[in-house]
Amino acid sequence: MQFVMLVRVDPTATPTPDESDPNAWVDVHVPRLGKRLEGNGLRDVETATTVRVRDGRTVVADGPFAEYKEIVAGYDLIEAESIDRAVEIAALHPVARFGSIEVREVWPF
Repeated sequence: MQFVMLVRVDPTATPTPDESDPNAWVDVHVPRLGKRLEGNGLRDVETATTVRVRDGRTVVADGPFAEYKEIVAGYDLIEAESIDRAVEIAALHPVARFGSIEVREVWPF
């Protein structure tokens, strides 16, 4: 099964580089419990563009549509045998200690 992990952080959080470094998670924890297919950070939320279509018109806005307490800072696409195993992997992610990890099963078309 594939899962997307949305890495969410409070923009006011100030973890040290060691606290937020995912290398040990990628190299040690994920291979033990599943498989990481892809993962990246995202640029600052100020660089976002929001696209909506309303009444046949495309509406484009700079930045996110609403204010959020947490922003999506990155993502990981993983394979795991179950949601429980995916949650176990997410709990080991360094950002889970000062942010949150949203885990969602991929729903193929």
